[in-house]
Amino acid sequence: MPYDPNPLEEIQVVPLSGLYPDGQWQIELAHDRDTHVLVWITRGQGRVLLDGTRRGFGAHNALFVPAGGLMSLELGRGCLGQALLVPASNAIALPYRPQHLRINNLNEQTSLTALLDTMQHEQNARETMWHRAMQANGELIGILLRRQNHSDEAAKPKHSAAHRLTQAYCARISQYYGDNISMSDHASALGVTATHLTRVIKAETGTTAAGLLTERQLYAARCLLIESDLPIQEIATRLNFSSSAYFTRFITQHTNQTPRALRKQSRN
Repeated sequence: MPYDPNPLEEIQVVPLSGLYPDGQWQIELAHDRDTHVLVWITRGQGRVLLDGTRRGFGAHNALFVPAGGLMSLELGRGCLGQALLVPASNAIALPYRPQHLRINNLNEQTSLTALLDTMQHEQNARETMWHRAMQANGELIGILLRRQNHSDEAAKPKHSAAHRLTQAYCARISQYYGDNISMSDHASALGVTATHLTRVIKAETGTTAAGLLTERQLYAARCLLIESDLPIQEIATRLNFSSSAYFTRFITQHTNQTPRALRKQSRN
């Protein structure tokens, strides 16, 4: 088969700061992304919302979030690492589900760091067939993660009913955050009361059910304000706010700035 010169959808390797170029709200608010995200922590610690629960992580932990999975990250001081961003359409051998892997084997730690460093070099140098080199190294990372996950699978406890409910709620937030569906409506769709849902989500994530929904809506609003030139009224309409005035109150309440002030600040 002849070599196809058309580049594949671009895989990227970025430092942790590359996940939040416009401010830490980009990782600290509950959100989902249209790329698969692998975060490799080499130093420091923090907390992650992943697969419907909030948990701590430390050095030599790998956090994998499939495209569309709800996530948030709190990075402690001095936390270092890299992130691999893979388009959802790219078919490299990544895990199918969210993963929090504690990689204790020194050889595997070294291999994962070396593969990411090699990809970073290819990305920067852009030599002949660099896209193919990125793809090949990404495949090796996917295999390493899936082997690690396979070895850990037998030791994992089965998910509780509370965890399954939280997973389902997080999935609904990712899918319907812009559809003006209230927390109570989500509870009804899941077959539980709003009180029960709030209690379970708080226990599993440390945040209320309404709070997670608000975070996802706020993330979407801030992204549209920063990344687009859409009028405020149109953004409010897209996110199903009843009016631009209500949208303005929502943004101001949660950021202490008006939508126009946020947009101006980001452009400056």
